[in-house]
Amino acid sequence: MSKLETKNELELQKQELIAALKACGAVRYGDFTLASGKKSKYYIDIKKASTDPKTLKLIARQAALRIREMDVNTIAGVELGGVPLATAVSMETELPLLIVRKAMKDYGTKSRFVGDIKPDDRLVMLEDVTTSGGSVKDAIEVVRETGAKIKYVISVVDREEGAKENLKEAGAELVPLVSASDLLK
Repeated sequence: MSKLETKNELELQKQELIAALKACGAVRYGDFTLASGKKSKYYIDIKKASTDPKTLKLIARQAALRIREMDVNTIAGVELGGVPLATAVSMETELPLLIVRKAMKDYGTKSRFVGDIKPDDRLVMLEDVTTSGGSVKDAIEVVRETGAKIKYVISVVDREEGAKENLKEAGAELVPLVSASDLLK
């Protein structure tokens, strides 16, 4: 496939995902407070998308296409929003899954991880929505403490409010499936 054909295919996929996100009710308007503490006139509820099998499958396929171009061997997701996304992508790519907890549990193995992680692993992190990139940046640091590498973060929607730049500073590339400006047109 030529670069132009690939670019056209990605644009068609993006439009298909935008339609699916709107159809499942993932885009809402009103007054909202985001995880970052910022106020917003719109809210992107990817949990609506990740609980809709058709939309989740679409997200998984589109993420998997991008992952084929990446040198990774593990799919990771941060609880809670990233877990269904990473699980679906893991099933689509047949790469192992790693779930990163936001905090160490205080019972059992007391681990921050569900799944195996080795120092030579190369992970891609799945995120539902990125605003500043703060929560995924924390997860990247925890993963890197094990010696494993994270070079890419795939976000279903990037709100275009600093995540790309903040993740770049942390040595990771943000790969959004859709940007907020495209979704809100």
